[in-house]
Amino acid sequence: MKKIIVFSAVMLGAGGSVLAQENKLAISGYTEIYYQQDFNNPTNNARPGFIYSHNRNNEVSLNLGVIKATYNTGNLKMNLGLGVGSYMNANYAGEEGVLKNVYEANISLKLSKEHNLWLEAGILPSHIGFESAVGADCFTLTRSIMAENSPYFETGTRLSYVTPDKKWQMVLLVLNGWQRIQRQDGNTTPAFGHQLVFKPNEKITLNSSSFIGNDAPEEIRKMRYFHDLYGQFQLTDKFTLIGGFDIGIQQKEKKTNQYDIWYAPALIMKCALTDKLSMTARGEYYNDESGVIASTDQSDGVQIFGASFNVDYKILPNLYWRTEIKGLRDKNVLFVNRENKLRKDNQSITTSIAVYF
Repeated sequence: MKKIIVFSAVMLGAGGSVLAQENKLAISGYTEIYYQQDFNNPTNNARPGFIYSHNRNNEVSLNLGVIKATYNTGNLKMNLGLGVGSYMNANYAGEEGVLKNVYEANISLKLSKEHNLWLEAGILPSHIGFESAVGADCFTLTRSIMAENSPYFETGTRLSYVTPDKKWQMVLLVLNGWQRIQRQDGNTTPAFGHQLVFKPNEKITLNSSSFIGNDAPEEIRKMRYFHDLYGQFQLTDKFTLIGGFDIGIQQKEKKTNQYDIWYAPALIMKCALTDKLSMTARGEYYNDESGVIASTDQSDGVQIFGASFNVDYKILPNLYWRTEIKGLRDKNVLFVNRENKLRKDNQSITTSIAVYF
């Protein structure tokens, strides 16, 4: 899931006139409303436990609403974004108080006049994956299983450098944990990460990202090693391909040489039929047999094949209407229907309206 999100907005003065460019403060926002029908019709009106975005069923729901302020002087940047919605409820459930609604809060300082070298600190978009919480930035309406079960956000410090030709970006990170604002009680060790992005031209992006750390209290420390690899390829003017592969291992117990493993490949193809109309197909597999990351009330782990197809229509330059059909099938019976019977299959249809400014 790519979590690097860019908002852009123009501030208007009295009477709607555009303020001078030297104004360093910008206000932006994003809202996505959706309706989803899970054809298993679970009684709790919720999607399976390993789904965190668009996870409400059979109701009109707000997935994500964000208002964001950005201050930029060129050498200093500050971002503060507050969010609400089912995405925030699910992904920030472990945070306390007002932190549950802090979508983003960070400060960035340019360390060199001659080089594109930055130090960032605070609550940041994740450096892992090609999908983000902002649906308008993603090829598909709903997120892939690999995106749902890797961090959407992170807290810590990030040192980044972009080469003068803009072909390479290198990032080193020290983090509070695996998608956490506050470090878990009893955890005294920082986590680490890296990101390496190569763009040989405008049509190809290759990305390597990692996470190394313990996300449990010290008495049950289990080291986690995770790597995300993906490539995005502009094949023609109309067709774009994304291929990704995640793999992770985690100690079964503290101070052991035995590990649980999970992995996930995904392939997404987007076709732009016109400037306003596009279609996207996705195929994916997620294997976490031990339930390290993804699990449900019915099973300790998942081994899921998934496929989806969505059609997107840009009503206005900043207004999107999207519809997606999606099917999931697990090796075991873990999806619950209205009669509380277990099934291997799950089908759903989702439609959404998204707007940003």
